[in-house]
Amino acid sequence: MSLPPPYTQLTEELRRLGYLGSVSALLGWDEQVNLPSGSAEFRAQQNAILSDLSFRETTRSELGEMIAAAEGITDELEPPQQAVVREARIDYDKVVKLTPDFIKRRAVAQSHAFHAWVKAREADDFGAFRDYLKEQMDLAVEYATLTGHSDKPYDFLIGEFDPGMTGDTVDTLFAALKSDLVPIVEEIINSPVQADTSMLKGFTQDKQERFLREVVAKLGFNFEEGRLDRSVHPFCGGSGQDTRMTTRFLEDLPLSSLFGSVHETGHGLYEQGLPKEHFGTALGESVGMAVHESQSRMWENQVGRGRAFWKFWEPRYREIFASELNHVSSDALYLAINAVGVSPIRVESDEVTYNLHIMLRFAMEKQLIEGTISVDDAPDAWNALSEELLGFVPQSNANGIMQDVHWSAGLFGYFPSYCLGNILAAQLWYTLLDQLPGLENDFEQGEFGRLLDWLRTNVHHLGKQFYTQDLAQRITGEPLNTDHLIRYLRERYLPLYT
Repeated sequence: MSLPPPYTQLTEELRRLGYLGSVSALLGWDEQVNLPSGSAEFRAQQNAILSDLSFRETTRSELGEMIAAAEGITDELEPPQQAVVREARIDYDKVVKLTPDFIKRRAVAQSHAFHAWVKAREADDFGAFRDYLKEQMDLAVEYATLTGHSDKPYDFLIGEFDPGMTGDTVDTLFAALKSDLVPIVEEIINSPVQADTSMLKGFTQDKQERFLREVVAKLGFNFEEGRLDRSVHPFCGGSGQDTRMTTRFLEDLPLSSLFGSVHETGHGLYEQGLPKEHFGTALGESVGMAVHESQSRMWENQVGRGRAFWKFWEPRYREIFASELNHVSSDALYLAINAVGVSPIRVESDEVTYNLHIMLRFAMEKQLIEGTISVDDAPDAWNALSEELLGFVPQSNANGIMQDVHWSAGLFGYFPSYCLGNILAAQLWYTLLDQLPGLENDFEQGEFGRLLDWLRTNVHHLGKQFYTQDLAQRITGEPLNTDHLIRYLRERYLPLYT
């Protein structure tokens, strides 16, 4: 198909800007993986200069003219190309409302806040992080205000990560989920059958990494265009052509390390599945973080914690960790893999209680951004919500309000995506099981290609043509809802705990 010159001119410029943005992402990865501790201020200034350059390039009047020219010929474009023009307009109209001063201040503040968070968490000293958190909150509200969303800043911030989503949408879904989820949690917690994860001790980091790299490659991650490194907090960044994943290895929590890494692999597979020929445009971008999380959570949970997966991988796991597992039966190992219990740490929690952790964070940051609680009151408010939702008060702020990296990076509005991703993952899961008969038999043989191909076709290759709720309707034939997640949790966990 021959595309009109105004459209091709726009996409060439968007691709150029995409390359520039990828450099900034690479610096962010390096900051959390390789940067010497004494170089934090130097990196802050690098980030500021690069952010200023990116801002000047993305606000050029010539880009606005290119978008307007492409808008003038939308009748000649197919729906996918129309989505490119639509998203280019949304992004441009937003960024031109910002100021160079704001861009610089935000870049420097985020770099400072990350390093302050690392030190404050290690010292369990919320006071040392308090001012940085307040600054990140203020910057988030300022961002919403500058772009014309001062009336509902939190809705705007949620939409930054999940276009089309609002606080009310999330509230409705979370309320429905909570009413069905809490009884499941209570039934499992009160069951006489309980998993024993304490028997999994002393799994050396080198052997964990050896096993993990085999798993990640088998799932389909392309190491020729990606890396796996170590960081304080696991994450996936970069692009499909240079995907940077990180993990952390805990010798006495090997399953946490494993599934956290499989989770990041799901993100990496999504990035590597986006059409490379559309890099820099909406057709080469993910829908948003809820869809991104649906991919990572599906690989981590529906696939990675399933019996079929472990029928293939258990022999290899036992081969690598022969002495560590010689006293652990297969049934005990599988129950440990699907252990359910109260944990203070979100990234180490099980998938049944995980959603309650997200509800806590959603409630917290909504109140913080809307100003109904202050930063000074935040630790006590966190502890109160933890007791209400999870049944315990964290023993420290390091295991409470300071455990996550997100707020140090100004990522307010991100947390709901995790639970929304769980909801979508389950909805997609039952759809693909209907369309791919015998899929779990594939997993027993170590074959994951059919699943990856289905995700490539139905999710990855679409880029950002459809927002989360429209995508759910398109693929599954029904709106995004919590019924499938509740069904999945009941089918996976209740038989184990009766």
